Amino acid sequence: MDLDALVAIDVHVHVHADLHGHHALDEELNAAAAKYFKGDPYDPTVHDIAADYRAKKMAAVLFTVDAEAATGHGTLSSEEIADLAAQHPDVLIPFGSVDPARGRAGIRAARRLVEEHGVRGFKFHPSLQDFVPNDRRHYPLYAELQDLGVPVLFHTGQTGIGSGLPGGRGIKLRYSDPMLLDDVAADFPGLTIIMAHPSVPWQDAAISVAQHKANVYIDLSGWSPKYFPPQLVRAANTLLKEKVLFGSDYPLLRPERWLQDFEALDVREEVKPMIMKENAIRALGLRSA
Repeated sequence: MDLDALVAIDVHVHVHADLHGHHALDEELNAAAAKYFKGDPYDPTVHDIAADYRAKKMAAVLFTVDAEAATGHGTLSSEEIADLAAQHPDVLIPFGSVDPARGRAGIRAARRLVEEHGVRGFKFHPSLQDFVPNDRRHYPLYAELQDLGVPVLFHTGQTGIGSGLPGGRGIKLRYSDPMLLDDVAADFPGLTIIMAHPSVPWQDAAISVAQHKANVYIDLSGWSPKYFPPQLVRAANTLLKEKVLFGSDYPLLRPERWLQDFEALDVREEVKPMIMKENAIRALGLRSA
């Protein structure tokens, strides 16, 4: 990957469909998410994503979420995603996903994904996967990922998945409180943690955790920048200027829409390239790869 040729690195890109016609979310959840983001459902394959980001001169961190135990809906294969991404090394950075409920089997699967399939990190969605991040039952998995030297990306805050449905389809928002990740960051100082999204309604907590813990970052995905909480914009300009990363939440929120609104934010010119690319290079360890 020619990092110098890239204009940006999008650290939050979902694979919503595989080459066999399987989808990451069931029809009801997919429709609810599309309504939340005010867009039409769009389910690009890995090859579609590569072509789209290549045309934009951007790299994409892409993943699915292994939430089959909680949702009953079959998960896409992280192995397949990683193997397809390997065909596009100029623009794609594959992350895997392991449900913490898998216990020792999940730990073995995580190591295989890194060592045999070239996965560069892992995505977790505590609300969708129905787990509490700081539950010590999951610590052996975090220890394994710390040992493997790969970053982890945790969904935080509100989610469009299940939004507007009765009971939110049973999805509990409190599992995505960023303060639960403060314990994980403290207990695994060698594990790089990226907290995804403006963490509404816990934005102040996310800023505090990212400022206090050297191994914690924030990505700006899932929200149009025009809706960013003011304190997040201030932090990105100042004390967190080296800890904030560009992310879109593609395909539900496309980079072009995100970038258009980002340009209208009061972000210092010298900070913009840090957010768009340089901070991600450091957080993901791309220069040393």
